[in-house]
Amino acid sequence: MRNVDELATYILSLDRSDQRLIISIAGPPGSGKSTISEALCDLLNTQIGRDEAVVMPMDGYHLDNLILERKGLLSRKGAPETFDVESFIYDLHQTCEKSAELAIPVFDRKQDCPIPHAKNILKTHNLILLEGNYLQLKDDPWHKVSNFVSLSVFLKVPMETLEKRLVKRWLDHGFTKDAATKRAVSNDIPNANFVNNNSLPADIVLEL
Repeated sequence: MRNVDELATYILSLDRSDQRLIISIAGPPGSGKSTISEALCDLLNTQIGRDEAVVMPMDGYHLDNLILERKGLLSRKGAPETFDVESFIYDLHQTCEKSAELAIPVFDRKQDCPIPHAKNILKTHNLILLEGNYLQLKDDPWHKVSNFVSLSVFLKVPMETLEKRLVKRWLDHGFTKDAATKRAVSNDIPNANFVNNNSLPADIVLEL
């Protein structure tokens, strides 16, 4: 599969009459998960003619900075151990119920913290697009996510491209070149390597 248009066509060919379809879109930091998930969501809703698709970002389940500081993990923010995985899995379990409505947290990058109950998943949302780095991890407890997923997608991006994007991300936040490179090299790039090396095979791989 080559692009988002082909992915949308495939998703719409699946039977979604009896239950919600939960589609995971995973990949390393900097692979374009958020951009692709939002574009796919818009495309699906346009083709269906109503809002049946919604994005459920994993980033909303970041642990608060105060908790990370107490745990000595603030410098590792964004690594697998800095998320409230059990709450994410609990909400995911609730989402599987077709008639369920729930409010999920969303991560605010400007405030650098999760905002609780910031986004609604409605009864009319039958296509749930999970988006996050660690949705395909084979490690406990992340491997539990696969129990709820109808279709898994992994974004494959050359490491050289990821490194450039991850440095640019911090440059765009106002960091100097040296500081941006240090942030990327100390945390983001190791996380990207970890995702690439420790993720389960996905149903669909998009090479970008």
